[in-house]
Amino acid sequence: MRSHEIDYKILGEDIQVVEIELDTAETVVAEAGSMLYMEDGITFDTVMGDGSQPNQGFLGKLLQAGSRVLMGESLFMTHFTNHGNGKKKVAFAAPYPGTIKPVNLGEIYQNTLIVQKDAFLCAAMGTSISIHFNKRFGAGLFGGEGFILERITGDGLAFIHSGGVVMEKTLQNETLRIDTGCIVAFEPQLNFDIQSAGGLRSMIFGGEGMFLATLSGTGKVWIQSMPISKLIQRLSPYGGNATKEGGSIIGGLGNIFER
Repeated sequence: MRSHEIDYKILGEDIQVVEIELDTAETVVAEAGSMLYMEDGITFDTVMGDGSQPNQGFLGKLLQAGSRVLMGESLFMTHFTNHGNGKKKVAFAAPYPGTIKPVNLGEIYQNTLIVQKDAFLCAAMGTSISIHFNKRFGAGLFGGEGFILERITGDGLAFIHSGGVVMEKTLQNETLRIDTGCIVAFEPQLNFDIQSAGGLRSMIFGGEGMFLATLSGTGKVWIQSMPISKLIQRLSPYGGNATKEGGSIIGGLGNIFER
């Protein structure tokens, strides 16, 4: 099934919104609960499956829905269709501060993108969203996103969300080492693995964690500057900034009396 051809506009800076313009009978598929607003004439339907295989039957849809549960996503997805006359708009909001990145799946290797399990926001109807397992034990155990990732396949537009700023890099038969958890997406021909951050002293006191993710080969990778896990850690009262009181002794004593 060929993906629907949709138009879009990305609004905002810190917390972005993607506004999708649908022609009559066009559909966009989105994660449940991500819709911000929709114009009159657009209707939505919550279904099992992404709709990329309309003849897959109930069992196929059930298996696909089950794989979404393993990814930690909702059992259902929502289809927004323009049943009105003329162009209509529907908008989807990012779940936390960051960047929404449009990716034309028809322009990347094998029309497939591997993404972290909470990065998918929405896509043109005809896009397949399925489960992807890390084949390497180390990458799954220490890679920051676990063994389970998402595989997005199609020939149209898909929109992924990342924390902070998103950077697109193209590797040419080379290796890139990245902070674990900061990989948003990559093309499937790249080799994803984990390696130690250095010697024992660097691993313990370097402040960069014990492991780094590595991507090697030729292809594209998308990197986020602030994954949601790191943002939560920094904002937590017991996180890395909890004892930083301007570097003063009084600040440290204050913390003692507060406990």
